Amino acid sequence: MHIIRSISESTNDIRILWISVFIRMLAFGLCNQVLTLYLASLGISEPQIGVFMTLTMIGDTLLSYVLTWNANLLGNRRIMVAGALVMFLSGLVFASGITNYTILLVAAIFGVISPSGTDTGPFRAIEEGVIARLTPLNHRPEVFAIHGLLSSVGSAIGSIVCGITVDYLKATYLWSDKKAFRTIFLAYGLVAVFKVVLLFGLSRKCEPEFAPEYGAVGNEADEEASENEEAGATSNETSELSEASPLMNDLESSTITGLTPRHQTQLFKLLFCFMLDSFGWGFMPSAWVVYYFKLVFGISATILGTLFFVTSIVSALAGIPSAYLAKSLGPIRSSLLSQIPCGLFSIAIPFCGTHFFTASVFLTLQQLTTGMDVVPRQILTTSLFPHRDVVKALGLIMVGKTAARTIGPIFTGKLASIGLLWVNFLISGGCLIVSNLVLWGSFLSLDEEVLLHQKTNTNFG
Repeated sequence: MHIIRSISESTNDIRILWISVFIRMLAFGLCNQVLTLYLASLGISEPQIGVFMTLTMIGDTLLSYVLTWNANLLGNRRIMVAGALVMFLSGLVFASGITNYTILLVAAIFGVISPSGTDTGPFRAIEEGVIARLTPLNHRPEVFAIHGLLSSVGSAIGSIVCGITVDYLKATYLWSDKKAFRTIFLAYGLVAVFKVVLLFGLSRKCEPEFAPEYGAVGNEADEEASENEEAGATSNETSELSEASPLMNDLESSTITGLTPRHQTQLFKLLFCFMLDSFGWGFMPSAWVVYYFKLVFGISATILGTLFFVTSIVSALAGIPSAYLAKSLGPIRSSLLSQIPCGLFSIAIPFCGTHFFTASVFLTLQQLTTGMDVVPRQILTTSLFPHRDVVKALGLIMVGKTAARTIGPIFTGKLASIGLLWVNFLISGGCLIVSNLVLWGSFLSLDEEVLLHQKTNTNFG
């Protein structure tokens, strides 16, 4: 199988980054189960919790912008190590018993404590950019599938460990909710220490100055394709995606993004689609889903943790077949086929009333289809831009997505305070469906382009 070959031929740096995302998502999985509940236990109102999440996302947006824009100057390894260090410090702040709203907010922003329960902040963009730089196009679906698999597995393990630990501490030692939650934040910080040690093993190949023989879609393969086609039939899309284009050097500084005009146009199209998706998603981030299930169904922390463990595992397993789907259909069609049902499953959850099992089934199906979209989107975003601009482009996309997510939580908190938390499922699912239809209309022609270049057999550098 090609995935076995991708694993066996992958470089040491790629394997370290695989372990890194597993550890980071393990930590996020721990915090995701208790963040909203911990803030509520401190007497913070639901509207204030919504503001807290919004401000956290705004802070993440600014942090992502500064670090990814300057990644070429600061160095990818330095940024990733610094990120792990502030995760550690943030965990200590939350575990210390500090209850000051502002201090907790600052710690959440710089420590990248994710209110969304997903990979957030600048570190995902940098990590994916490095992986794309080190991976040939024909191996990227498999490499990113493994990356997504380990990410979801880490989140799943964090969820169930958190739930079991909280219930155990409360039942065995009669700890209060707040004390048990603080233990989880301490674990978050300790996990970050291991991540710091791991990242010191990365080589200089992770830095921007390393230029592999393969880069964006349309490099050497474009030249070969043009020789096989009739004169004048070469695709304009191909030249847009070509790293070798003279526009890359001549016009790079003439745009607000630092990309060539054509790459900037592609970026803005992606941003519109992804930001619309994220705007809707921000109305019902994972931390609020946890709160909804706890509020509506009154389940224990163990059952809650088990539910999110199952949904994360299902999402993880979906990443492997999604790699093959992306290779067969292309990233756009693959995304459309998974995300339209995903939006419908999200909309269906509040109509389950108080039937926990039915709501859990729809939540699981939602996470299954969400997991099937990760690899296609990674393939799309990392194939459109030349290798030296991948981190910057991914960083700008991450900034845009995070900024769009900051709007929803304010309204989520207000709707929750008047008993209308369920409405956010409808908003989230509706935006997801519309955004994917727009993506399909804007980029469908790129499927064949990406599929063509994935057929080129290139080894790891």
